[in-house]
This record gives sequence, C-alpha cells and structure tokens, in this order.
Amino acid sequence: MSKAVSQDSKPGIIDRLRARYGWFDHAVRAQERYDDRQGNFFAAGMSYYTIFALFPLAMVGFSVGGFLLSRRPEVLDGIERRIKHLIPGEFGNEVVTLMDTAISSRASVGVIGLATATWVGLTWMANLREALSEMWETRSEKQGFVSAKLSDLVAMVWAFGAMLVTVALTALADPKLMRKILRWLGIPDFDLLGAVLRVASVGMAVAVSWLLFTWMIARLPRESVSLASAARAGAIAAVGYELFKQAGSVYLQSVINGPAGAVFGPVLGLLVFAYVTVRLILFATAWAATASDNGPTQRPAGRAGVTGSPNG
Repeated sequence: MSKAVSQDSKPGIIDRLRARYGWFDHAVRAQERYDDRQGNFFAAGMSYYTIFALFPLAMVGFSVGGFLLSRRPEVLDGIERRIKHLIPGEFGNEVVTLMDTAISSRASVGVIGLATATWVGLTWMANLREALSEMWETRSEKQGFVSAKLSDLVAMVWAFGAMLVTVALTALADPKLMRKILRWLGIPDFDLLGAVLRVASVGMAVAVSWLLFTWMIARLPRESVSLASAARAGAIAAVGYELFKQAGSVYLQSVINGPAGAVFGPVLGLLVFAYVTVRLILFATAWAATASDNGPTQRPAGRAGVTGSPNG
C-alpha cells in the first residue's frame, strides 16, 4: 500500500522538468499568467481594432492621393484613360465619375478618415495598456480623461512609427528589393555586399523591435514596472517578431498571385499578423511579470536529489 501511495505522489514529467530547468519553469509560469489574465481575449480584441482601423486609414490615403492627383491633371487623365480601356462601356464611365467625385470631396473624406482613425487608434492603445496591465497584475489610479488621451496619442504615434520602421527594414532584406535599391543608388551589385546589407537590415529591425517591445512591456502599463526584466522579455519578443515577419512575407508572396488571394490574402494576412503579434507581446509581458526579480516564485518539487537552476 505504501508503495502505491508513493507512486501516486511522485511528481509528473512536467513538474520534474520545471524543477530541473529554470527556463522551462519560467515559461510555464508565464503561460499560466497569460491564460489566467485572459491573454487570448485581449489579443482577439486588439486584432479586431487593427482591422477596423484599415477603413479610416484607407480614407486618409485616398484623400492624400486625391490632393496629389488634383495637382497633376496629366496623371489623372492618364488614369482615367486606363480605366476606360480596362473597363469599356457605361460602367467604366461610372467608375471615372465616381473617382472624380471622390477627388472633389477629398478634404471632407480626409477629415472624416483622420478623425475616425485617431479614435480607433486611441481605443487600440487604451486596450493595449489594459491588456499589458493585466499581465503585470497592476492597478493604479486612473488618469484624467484629457491627460490619458494625450498620453495614449503620443504612445500610439511612437509605437506605430517604430513598427513601420521595423517592417521597412525587414522589407529591405528582400534580395530583389535590395538589388533595385543598389541599382538606383548606382552601387555595383555583388553577392557579398547584398548579403551584408541584408544581415544589417535584419539586425537593425531586431534592435528597433527590441527597444519598442521593451518600452511597451515596461512603460505602457498604467503603472511603470521593472525595466530589467522587460528588456529580457523584449529581446525574446523582438526575435520572435522578426521570425514571424519573415514567414509572413513568404505567405504574402505565395497568396497574392491568384485573383482571390490578391483580394483576401492581404486582409487575412494582416488579421493573423495582428493576432500573433499581440499574443507575442502579451506572452513576453507575462514572461517579464513572472521573472524571479519581480517577486517570489513557487516551483514544484522534483525528484529527490534534483535541484533547479535559477530562474531567468
């Protein structure tokens, strides 16, 4: 009977691994924090606001294009002739009329799009702050409405700007684009130089992502938290983010060749990109929040004589 009892009380394989390897125990604790604080729920909500923001941003882009075309009538005439050639008949004329109407109302379209995009972006940033605060389990006094929105606006502009920089640097690592840039600059194209520049662009993208994610993890929660553990978690998120961007570029190149892929592929790709990126940020935040330097941790007992290594 005592033998059966001792076998039943023997730690399972997961508990033994947690007791033996500090990094594995840390990963399990981070996943538990992520699940307990509804990480998937926040990631899904953030993805919705990301896709929703596409429409007002498209309005802003169309407005900017309208202002540019209004100053270049020869370009506008060329576009209209191209439309009529591709879409003959009355339907082509209707498309041209619709485009002319949209260009004539470019100012109102731009104002409405910019206002809507700002509102959606501020909501996105407020929800991100709430999600990160949940991972840290922090609660502090709420700011005033105006000061909170101003703070969210500055954070939103900084975050989106840094993300665009990392995406642009990753795009520069594409061999075809790199060759075009070298030809445009008048620099001879040879394999070694292209490889060095691609590695440099990816390294810079990872560095910018690391700074961005460290700032997000440590400073976006409503209450500032440990910067040291946030820097370590930010490095994990930056590497994962770069790997995901590389995989995403391969995905887009594979789906945009067909007509259906050209229409739905980028939207689906953006949805997946937003969801996975937010999940990555939240898990990295949970990793930072459960680090040993942020409070006492409990680790399961392993087998007799097995000692765990220090937590990361």
